[in-house]
Amino acid sequence: MPLTRDDKQKLIEQYNQGLAEAPHAFLLSYKGITVPQVTELRSRVRATGGEYVVVKNTLALRAIDSKSLEALKEHFVGPTAVVFGSDPVALAKALTDFAKDVPAVQFKAGMVEGRAIAAEQIKDIASLPSRNELIAKLLFLLQSPITRFARVLAAVPQSFVMVLDQIRQKREEQA
Repeated sequence: MPLTRDDKQKLIEQYNQGLAEAPHAFLLSYKGITVPQVTELRSRVRATGGEYVVVKNTLALRAIDSKSLEALKEHFVGPTAVVFGSDPVALAKALTDFAKDVPAVQFKAGMVEGRAIAAEQIKDIASLPSRNELIAKLLFLLQSPITRFARVLAAVPQSFVMVLDQIRQKREEQA
């Protein structure tokens, strides 16, 4: 059954609310994927805080017109699904892990921080550490010099006490 004008308008509104405003998105070709595999992919994407949407290309192109995803408009050809969310590394990891198991899923292109990326770069993004890991490393690096400085400051009185203890021992030996 063909879509009515109202149905198309609703789809365009949904696309505007979700994928047209997404800071990070990946375009996939899903030709040859089964329904249970799509269900598994959707659950993996949801676990990362993202969303998986199969789009109608003509309506998606209308929705992304003059938006951040406009740079990817030449990739809206054939069966297209868009995965978008707030953490590009987690999304890329989930998608590449799934693509290893299901070779029917092919990357078309992506958008990270408002910049278009090639399909090959999605695997590079997946190899990056997650945001939480990067924050932990940064905190460790910031804490490290402070910890060393505190140890140096604590060593001065400790050395002074050791010298006083050695003077005490010598005086006891002499007495």
